[in-house]
Amino acid sequence: MELPIENKEIKFLLADDHSIVRHGMEIMIDEIAPNAVVYHTSSLQKVVEEVTSKAIEILIIDAHFPDGNSVHILSDIKAASPDIKILIFSGLEEHLYALKFINAGANGYLSKLSEEEEVKQALVSIIQEGKYISAVSQSLLVQFANDPNSMNPLHHLTKRELQIAEMYAEGYGNLEIANQLDVKQNTVSTIKKNIFDKLKIENLVELIELIKTHHTL
Repeated sequence: MELPIENKEIKFLLADDHSIVRHGMEIMIDEIAPNAVVYHTSSLQKVVEEVTSKAIEILIIDAHFPDGNSVHILSDIKAASPDIKILIFSGLEEHLYALKFINAGANGYLSKLSEEEEVKQALVSIIQEGKYISAVSQSLLVQFANDPNSMNPLHHLTKRELQIAEMYAEGYGNLEIANQLDVKQNTVSTIKKNIFDKLKIENLVELIELIKTHHTL
C-alpha cells in the first residue's frame, strides 16, 4: 500500500458519538489522503442533512448511536446521495452485523478492533475502489449465497426463544417473562442461556442490539 493517495479533494463525513474515534480516524485520513476535507457529526439524526448539504463522498459511520441504529437510515442516505460510499466502523461483532449493513446499502464494514494497518487498507480501498470487503465479510457473503437466512442470526432461534428474546429487548425481566408465559422462572433462565449460546453473545446489551438491528418488534 502506497501512501499518501494524491488525488482530488475528497469530502468525508465522520459520524460517531465518540469524539476520540472521529479524531483518530481523521488523523489516518489525513495521512492517506492529504487533500481530503473531513466533517464531523455526533448525531445520527443529522447524518442525512450533513451528507446532502456538504456533498459528502465518503461516509464513515458507527453502527449504533444513543439516538438509534444507523442501519435504519442507510436507505435514506443512499436515496439522498446515490453515489456516496458508506463504511460502517463499529465495535459490534462483524460476523453478526456486517451482512445486515451491507445488504442495507453499506459499501463495507470495519471493526473498531482492527489494527491500524487494516484501518488504513480499508480507507484506501473505499477511496480507490468504492468498497471494502474484509476476509470476514467475504466469508459471510459466500455463506449468504448458500443460505440466505444466514444474514439474520435470529433465524437460528426457535419461536419460543425469539419470543423471549423480544421480551428481554422490551425490558422485561426473568420473573415478568415467566409470569406472562406461565412457565417456571428457571425455564426462562435455561432458554436465555440457549439464546446466548446460539447467538454467541454474553449479555443482554448484546441481545438487545441484535434485536434492534435484525428484528422489528
